[in-house]
Amino acid sequence: MGNRSRTEIVGSILDAANGGTTKTKIMYFAFLSYNQLNEYLSLLIENDLVEYLEGTKTFKTTEKGLNLLKIHNEMAELLKTTSIKND
Repeated sequence: MGNRSRTEIVGSILDAANGGTTKTKIMYFAFLSYNQLNEYLSLLIENDLVEYLEGTKTFKTTEKGLNLLKIHNEMAELLKTTSIKND
């Protein structure tokens, strides 16, 4: 898989939590250890990108998080297109 940037990891977590899911499913989707996941989730919750739903014990990407994910995906697409042209 290679090394991923923090931005790519955050994008994976936001994508996994879109619609709401458990911590375990996010961990497997984003290929993170339990400790790594806890660090990232704390950061994302602190910045209102992900919310924890007490009743269902799930994590869900917020509207702000969805906006960030959209921008992240658009940038990744632009970079992919640019690198293909330069090859």
